[in-house]
Amino acid sequence: MGPRGLRTSRRTSDLPLPAERAWAVVASGRRRPQWYADAAPFVVRGALDRLVGGRGRAWEPPGTPLLAAGNTAGFWRVLEAGHDGSRHRLLLEAAVRAPGRVLLHTEVDALDASRSRLRQQVAFEPNGILGHAYLLADLPAREAVLALTHRRLLADLRREAW
Repeated sequence: MGPRGLRTSRRTSDLPLPAERAWAVVASGRRRPQWYADAAPFVVRGALDRLVGGRGRAWEPPGTPLLAAGNTAGFWRVLEAGHDGSRHRLLLEAAVRAPGRVLLHTEVDALDASRSRLRQQVAFEPNGILGHAYLLADLPAREAVLALTHRRLLADLRREAW
């Protein structure tokens, strides 16, 4: 994940649990409340999307232990879900009405056998003049969305894994 900038917002937390245990929560595809679908900012965004003619939070989690590329959940399409060595990566693309592309990256890296690092980044890739104007106007909201989403995921990790 690149540095924070106009197009990206980031959060990082060190976790006192192994990467595999953290990943089981981060990428859970089970049909129950999930951070990527039910965090307050995503509930609000789904409602706003429906108001402007979008589908909102149309998809339930797939009902599998882990998400996989090609799955849909909430208003997200799963582009990547897996690991490469000690790094686990979940890449979601929002299927909402927006003047550009919204991506949510979540990574879990093993620090050692009992600790891991959680990194999240939301990125907006604008389309056209409207997208660039939206990019500027949306930055404070994007920061708040990621802060609240990261906090929700940390709460899920505490509840499910600690």
